[in-house]
Amino acid sequence: MSLLIVGSIAFDTIITPYEKREKIIGGSGTYCALAASFFTRPRLSGVVGEDFPQEIIDFFKKKGIKTEGIAVKPGKTFFWEGKYGYDPNQRETLRTELNVMAGFEPILPPSYQRSSILYLATIDPDWHETIFQQMKQPCLVAMDTIQFWVINKTESIWRTLTKVNIFFANEEEIRLLTRETNLVKAAKLVLEAGPSIVVVKKGEHGALVFGRDFIFGTLAHPCENVVDPTGAGDSFAGGFLGYLDRAKRFNQRVIKKALVAGSAVASFVIEDFGIERLKYLTFDEIKRRMRYFRQLVSF
Repeated sequence: MSLLIVGSIAFDTIITPYEKREKIIGGSGTYCALAASFFTRPRLSGVVGEDFPQEIIDFFKKKGIKTEGIAVKPGKTFFWEGKYGYDPNQRETLRTELNVMAGFEPILPPSYQRSSILYLATIDPDWHETIFQQMKQPCLVAMDTIQFWVINKTESIWRTLTKVNIFFANEEEIRLLTRETNLVKAAKLVLEAGPSIVVVKKGEHGALVFGRDFIFGTLAHPCENVVDPTGAGDSFAGGFLGYLDRAKRFNQRVIKKALVAGSAVASFVIEDFGIERLKYLTFDEIKRRMRYFRQLVSF
């Protein structure tokens, strides 16, 4: 199988109560691809400006990520600035600059078009149809979104959901999208729209996966010091889909294991700013943490 990730590659400025980091590497595609690279060799599609450092593209390649689908355009790279309070689950977006992402539509290389798994990360929902038209019947389509798109392009998201197998969202996003406060009812509404699996990310409280005939949940890894929560949800999705691609199966048992794999990878990301922890994370560390997750939920 093969995993294609279409997502943002960005600069982030992160403000926490303890520290500020300016213009560090971020983006949904970045986090997702790096997380997936521990399980498979993902293909990454996105756009960056002329200001994006070549050494990061080289780092992607070193991690086994295919980069033929990354376009370099004149102008500045997508930029996001956010501020966290003492509760890491609450964040405020201070600035979003689309820059080269404004008006951009991905052109997939021929080598990407036959990918088995397509993941639409937190990109403009208006890109989705263009991407679908370039794909050669993927076995599985997954999608994530962010509050910005839920508010501004709700109808586009609902249209895409009719063609999606797995939908990822955090609690705030799925409630906003469905206008339903109860998570079970909200997930049911999304399932009725098309997906067979809905994954709800709950931050420090773990994650829930809703199928048409089952519900499964996992705890988050206990962490005394959350440094930077940015990218945890994208890394979770990357670990989840990377595990599915590695397993080459899509059944209830594998989905449950994928949920734990995604949770394990995400639990490392929050230990440092940006992608720093992913730079020296090892697969053995992930396996050990997955075993620890098994201990957490056994009784």
